[in-house]
Amino acid sequence: MPPVLTRQRVRDSFDRAAASYDEAAIVQRQVCQLLLDDFRPTTTPDSILDAGCGTGYGIDLLQRQWPAAQIIAVDFAPAMLAAARRSVDLCIAADIEALPCRDASCSTWWSNLTVQWCDPEAVCREAHRVLRPHGELALSTLGPATFAELREAFASIDQHRHTISFSEPEAIAEALRRAGFAGIRVHRQTVSQHYPDLGSLLRAVKDIGANAVGDGARSGMLGRRAWQRVQAVYERYRTSHGLPARYDVILAYARK
Repeated sequence: MPPVLTRQRVRDSFDRAAASYDEAAIVQRQVCQLLLDDFRPTTTPDSILDAGCGTGYGIDLLQRQWPAAQIIAVDFAPAMLAAARRSVDLCIAADIEALPCRDASCSTWWSNLTVQWCDPEAVCREAHRVLRPHGELALSTLGPATFAELREAFASIDQHRHTISFSEPEAIAEALRRAGFAGIRVHRQTVSQHYPDLGSLLRAVKDIGANAVGDGARSGMLGRRAWQRVQAVYERYRTSHGLPARYDVILAYARK
């Protein structure tokens, strides 16, 4: 049975991270730019729903790219949404699995590194519902190689879960097809961020709110010897840039 990762648990994690998110979200900004760089809408967007807007970095990019478009910012973490209000007036506190938006109400549905926290099938159905005919979708999420080194390091000392489960690119494409999308394009690439030590890497993950892993997570602190073992295993991946945190990035595009 897959681990239970409640929506409330995810919401609480991102709420706590709102103050530290912008400084720590280096990879999230890189992926946001990658998503925009390969997004080629056939018509100029005039209303863009940013699904899982976080603190609003993507909003700023979208506004610069299409200054005449209305941006609709959606996030279910109140503290994240409060930060996004600095960038846009129309903010909606909602889960992107159940949007309080009219059918066919926007030209573009956009989401950067949010879908991995959701049911992809539910998200894609909602995206299809709120898009107008011929509306377009752009999303980024994470694949199963994300944090592979971290899982290996912790597997050396226990069988607890230390990351969430991530979808294969084919599963994202299939969710889009089932929702009714056409013209689906899916790309995959690796983005890495390096840290001086494992403690810094784990703090960075916590600072963006990405530390909720669901049932099966370790409930207590690691002992000294266990921590030293995890560090030693992870050190095998050290490069001249430091210890890598690997993100298996999936970029997907489709039209209604």
